[in-house]
Amino acid sequence: MNDCSNNTRDDIPIENIIAEKLCEIEVREQVRILYAVESGSRAWGVASPDSDYDVRFVYLRPLDGYLKLEKTTDVIEWQLDEVLDINGWDLKKALQQFHKGNATLFEWGRSPVVYKTTKAWERIWTAAKEYFSEKAALYHYWASAKNTYLHHLIAPQVMYKKYIYALRPLLACRYIEETHSIPPVLFSELVGQCLPQYLKQETAQLLEIKSLTKEQALHPPLPGIQDYIKTELERLESHVKAMPDDRNPDWEKLDQIFKEHVVNQ
Repeated sequence: MNDCSNNTRDDIPIENIIAEKLCEIEVREQVRILYAVESGSRAWGVASPDSDYDVRFVYLRPLDGYLKLEKTTDVIEWQLDEVLDINGWDLKKALQQFHKGNATLFEWGRSPVVYKTTKAWERIWTAAKEYFSEKAALYHYWASAKNTYLHHLIAPQVMYKKYIYALRPLLACRYIEETHSIPPVLFSELVGQCLPQYLKQETAQLLEIKSLTKEQALHPPLPGIQDYIKTELERLESHVKAMPDDRNPDWEKLDQIFKEHVVNQ
């Protein structure tokens, strides 16, 4: 197990600091972390020089923690500052959200930046993938893109990171429509497979500028990307709302996974 010191000197690699923080959580909260990943712009491969680290994890409490009548928190919010944003979900909460088709959890499951994993998580993820819902994911991504567009992109000057926050979920929608499967997390993969050819040069320009400037920097709008976002939002709205509910109603596999890991830890 890692040394759980609080040393955060500049000469220590960030991966080592994150590993120490995860160890610290396990000791102080008396939990076992089953899976921990990067979930923000660094997982998407589009980080700015000052991007923070968005660490997300799924944890398991000892058996006694699930046998109390008193309500127990199902979220650990550990750290939030300019460098680290660390929080996690209890396994029970995570499995309940998988059943609902929570797109955020499926992104955690496909993150290319994994800080910790276990054999237990491999089994959980195998079962969870059967609960992926196209409609739930499409609605999540469409709503996320719409919120970003309306609140951040209708202005004379915009933050370029907000283009990615709108464009990436829309490309994820395209991926789901074309493959009927969980979309990749890396923005470059979505661009390569789903972005129209006529937008690739403008998107490359966007990424280059973003990688060299601070997150809050303002720039002139990019008309091609702006029009694409607006058109896709309009197209998806009626399509998503008309889709039938395709969520998996079965609880048996998730119940089995939960009992197996809580009882046999």
